Amino acid sequence: MNLRADFDKIELQLVRVLHTVISEQSVSKAALRLHSTQPAVSAQLRRLRALTGDALLVRSGAGMRPTATALELLEPAQRLLQDAARLFGAPQRSSRGAGFDPASAELNLRIAASDYLDPLFLPELVARLQRLSPGLRLDLQPLSAEFDYRRGLASGQIDLVIGNWLRPPEELHLGRLFSDEVVCLVARDHPLLKLRPKDWTVQRYLDSQHLAPMPLSAGQPGVIDQHLAEQGLSRQIAVRSAHFGQLPLMVARSSLVLTTGRQFCSRYLASLPVAVLRCPVAFPRLSYYQLWHALSHQAAAQRWLREQVREVARELARSAVAKKAAEAT
Repeated sequence: MNLRADFDKIELQLVRVLHTVISEQSVSKAALRLHSTQPAVSAQLRRLRALTGDALLVRSGAGMRPTATALELLEPAQRLLQDAARLFGAPQRSSRGAGFDPASAELNLRIAASDYLDPLFLPELVARLQRLSPGLRLDLQPLSAEFDYRRGLASGQIDLVIGNWLRPPEELHLGRLFSDEVVCLVARDHPLLKLRPKDWTVQRYLDSQHLAPMPLSAGQPGVIDQHLAEQGLSRQIAVRSAHFGQLPLMVARSSLVLTTGRQFCSRYLASLPVAVLRCPVAFPRLSYYQLWHALSHQAAAQRWLREQVREVARELARSAVAKKAAEAT
């Protein structure tokens, strides 16, 4: 392979990944700093290894250590990123975004979102945006298997997508909003609540009558069923519904089991006869993200929108933690 072909495979983000992975000496920590996912950073590290002909990070005891070649590349990578920042950094971005004032702006923004995060999330977001930008016109598009959100972002049909994925698409920019424990929501008089903890087994969970949302992507199972399938497991789904906000009421009036995030479930404990039950399957934490395309990455209005989404998610997460702590005392 010639030198030109090698250079053609390198983009600035790959240099950023190189610098971050070497600095952190950990793929998982690098993914957090880059607001990415561990599989995505691992894939980029494989590309870097092929381009440099070096392992870059190697196992050392319980952790990872950079190779001699990796340490030699650290300083040039940092210089390159600093030069790029001078070329395309804050002064240029601020001049492109000059004139954007949320309080006086009149613009249309379009968000595709699931309501899995928290029943208060979208109402809180709308209230915040209306308060800060009265001239804003906001379209909220539900996520569904019929709506190709990746194509919508690439075409500019929507500005932002909010939801949860085990592995978000690698071609999109992402920001992690928060993560949540997977639990089961059942009616307060459900027989499962009378079981001894040791009797609430994985098999009993799989054999229960489950309530599940419709998948968000065509041909793909939801996050819960995707993880179960990867473990060689499957559950009995009695009811599927596209109306996620109505699922807790369905749970309250039936023997159905809903598996989702604790933060979502906790919002209904005071208003409905439902209870949270530990899930016997070892699920990873649900991770919620906002996704956007490179087309809108530097646009001032969209950057501002993403900041508001992050802040609303942080506030709701903080209130959920505070409520859980108060209930424990």
